[in-house]
Amino acid sequence: MRWKSGRRSSNIEDRRGRRVTRRAAGGGLGLIVLVIIALVFGVDPSFLLQSGGGGTMISDSQTTAAPSAAEEEKADFVSAVLADLEDTWQPLFQGMGRSYQEPNLVLFSGAVESACGFAQAAVGPFYCPADNKVYIDLSFFDDLHRRFGAPGDFAQAYVIAHEIGHHVQNLLGISSQVSSAQRRSSRTDANALSVRLELQADCLAGVWGYHADRTRGLLETGDLEEALGAAAAIGDDRIQSQSRGYVSPESFTHGSAAQRAAWFRRGFESGEPGRCDTFAEAA
Repeated sequence: MRWKSGRRSSNIEDRRGRRVTRRAAGGGLGLIVLVIIALVFGVDPSFLLQSGGGGTMISDSQTTAAPSAAEEEKADFVSAVLADLEDTWQPLFQGMGRSYQEPNLVLFSGAVESACGFAQAAVGPFYCPADNKVYIDLSFFDDLHRRFGAPGDFAQAYVIAHEIGHHVQNLLGISSQVSSAQRRSSRTDANALSVRLELQADCLAGVWGYHADRTRGLLETGDLEEALGAAAAIGDDRIQSQSRGYVSPESFTHGSAAQRAAWFRRGFESGEPGRCDTFAEAA
């Protein structure tokens, strides 16, 4: 991916080096355990990252360890990708007669406190609609390669673009509509709605990939395959199979490997957000 010559985003909030811990005083530790369990069993942990803390106490302190050169390059990469996402979604929103509000992206180490609650790095990257911020611990990119078998810079860019896809959904009011419908639904139906929301974010990530490639020529040979491999690697069926040895489709919250790759490809081949209506057809 040809990312080094592009501009950098001014919307990076660097909290690396800050040690954030939570001491339970009525439920905080239980929340952390639930989040980790959710990750292992393929459940979207964002449902557990609710604001409030049952009387828990947050400790925030600054550490002195300087980031390595390799980590600084990852941070630079994230800033470049975020800038390109901004350059994609600004005109697309203008074309819809809307204004795109650029989100902040928070880099953190180990744990972080967001408007959606306290989260550890184990939950992976996430978007918090309560503060319009994306949160990423850069160590996830190593996990993406080693744990999920999805190496490559465009695989990493796909992850960022997917989270920005959730921001797009939030701005368009889709996320709130889905949340409202989930509150009126059974667990199985709520999970099915979550799958459609996640697959749409995959498709919106593909829309960015289309414009990054066709408009700005950022992609190199093999980049598309990297993103498709990453989308498939974090499919619910693969994660459940790895973590518990069997697959339970009714508990899917993000979609199967095949679904995630297919919807990313649809966005990548069309470049049109309107082609990403996962709620209007079979996912």
